[in-house]
Amino acid sequence: MILDDSEGTAAEYEALADALEGLRDEVAAEPIKESRLEGLFDEATTSNPKIWNTVTAFIDLEDGTAVVTEESKLARGKWAPEIVDDCDAMVTVDVEYGQMPDEFKYTVVKKLDEQIETARERAQAARDDE
Repeated sequence: MILDDSEGTAAEYEALADALEGLRDEVAAEPIKESRLEGLFDEATTSNPKIWNTVTAFIDLEDGTAVVTEESKLARGKWAPEIVDDCDAMVTVDVEYGQMPDEFKYTVVKKLDEQIETARERAQAARDDE
């Protein structure tokens, strides 16, 4: 996972930031049902909150594009390391049955902005270390 505590190169962090920006812009501009995070929205808004508390989209960087490889629900626990280590970024949202698309978009865009900022900071730090 690029955004964990491991060492990455400036180019890797920049590529991830660029890809996440593309995903963020898509989510902000397109109807959520036409975006790559449609599955995350569906899981977060239709799952039973008495059973599930969060839903995560696992994202891989493929040819400069953020590709959502899967969505998975979690009930009060942590993801197994092998799941987390096998992706480049994750977006986790709380399960809120019946949540409106605009509220979901706001939450996801905010989370993606944070990850983009972190990736840019790590790219700068990696450049400073070179």
